[in-house]
Amino acid sequence: MLGMASLFATAGQLLFKIGANHCSHWKDFINPSIALGLASYGLGTVLWIIALSRLPLKVVYPFVALTLVLVYLGAALLLGERITPRGLAGTLVVLAGLAMILMDNP
Repeated sequence: MLGMASLFATAGQLLFKIGANHCSHWKDFINPSIALGLASYGLGTVLWIIALSRLPLKVVYPFVALTLVLVYLGAALLLGERITPRGLAGTLVVLAGLAMILMDNP
């Protein structure tokens, strides 16, 4: 469930970026990509809250880091944004930290 929450939150962020590109007036932000992003992010939030109802916060919250990693990678793979060596190293550090926390909380 936490993985799905992270995926929906990631999809929401990527859709927000797609929908916000080249927008300058508030009316420009009312578009299908933003609407889908809101729906995706909303579903991710519902899954997140369900996970919070069933698991300790110290287990659930580190998955925010997974969303950070997925957004970074999605921006590169889907939006053509450049991955830098430092960004990749930071991503690996975040994943290692997430793994360490999860190993401490089986």
